[in-house]
Amino acid sequence: MKESTCFAFDVGGTKIAGAVFNASGQIVCRETLLIDHRQGTEVVALIGQLIDQFTTFINNRSWVLQGVGVAIPGIVYRQNRTVWAPNINGWEQFPLEENLRSYLPAQVPIIIDNDRACYILGEMWQGAAQGCSHAIYLGVGTGIGAGILIDNVVLRGQNDIAGAIGWMALTDQYLPQYGEHGCFEHHASGSGIARMAIQAFAQSGRPTEAISTASVFEMYQQQDPIAQQILDQAIKFWGMAVANLVSLFNPEKIIFGGGVFGPGLDFLEEIYQQATGWAQPISIKQVKLVKSSLAEEAGLYGAGYLVKDLADQS
Repeated sequence: MKESTCFAFDVGGTKIAGAVFNASGQIVCRETLLIDHRQGTEVVALIGQLIDQFTTFINNRSWVLQGVGVAIPGIVYRQNRTVWAPNINGWEQFPLEENLRSYLPAQVPIIIDNDRACYILGEMWQGAAQGCSHAIYLGVGTGIGAGILIDNVVLRGQNDIAGAIGWMALTDQYLPQYGEHGCFEHHASGSGIARMAIQAFAQSGRPTEAISTASVFEMYQQQDPIAQQILDQAIKFWGMAVANLVSLFNPEKIIFGGGVFGPGLDFLEEIYQQATGWAQPISIKQVKLVKSSLAEEAGLYGAGYLVKDLADQS
């Protein structure tokens, strides 16, 4: 019997990661391509380039393609089979599945889901959420999102928007910028940390040209007072968000991933202590804050799981 396999793609705002999974759920081939300002069908063509490459890989081994899973950074509109990805120009009500079909045989299923769902599904399948029925993946990178698993089911909401917690309100002073990306994301995402630091450095008369999220963490370790102020504020926001998630969902674990965690993993104990003051007191004692086991591959594993889950149901 020929071995079955699947392709998985994690589409981000700046790059596309792709992988081939074997029948045992292991990645046996992996590639990344930069989007580099491409838009619309140009981004689809990049995925198609990887599909062609992976097809050659499995054909040389006489493997059978079981399906293709795709994680996208936005919303999947299942009723009209389109997607919205705000960081990719031209992907508003975009028929991604229809555009991908020309690169694949008609009988090969294409399953598309939002990246928040894929992150927690990947961790549930082969990561830090294995064995959990209630877990949350808190992804903090350029933006902030949460994949929420409740009773072994991913919480999606009316229109696939559940988990967009960058818009969580964590202060009583509203700023106009919150309308674009949310209060939580404005202050405590990777881009938010850099933004807050640039503002603070400019106000103090210090140069801002070299400021980035990574440099803020480096300066924090060097006890720079502005960097300490910015990250102390981020820790407060992360702790408040954890408290809200714990009080709402009573999870077994909150799994931290994304580019900020990373260096932000050093603050998990401080985040927990901050959350303790705000959260439901019984629930906060039951939850564990842990790092992602899959790191930057969580979305790929989740996209691979989409195919596995479909095969298991058939």
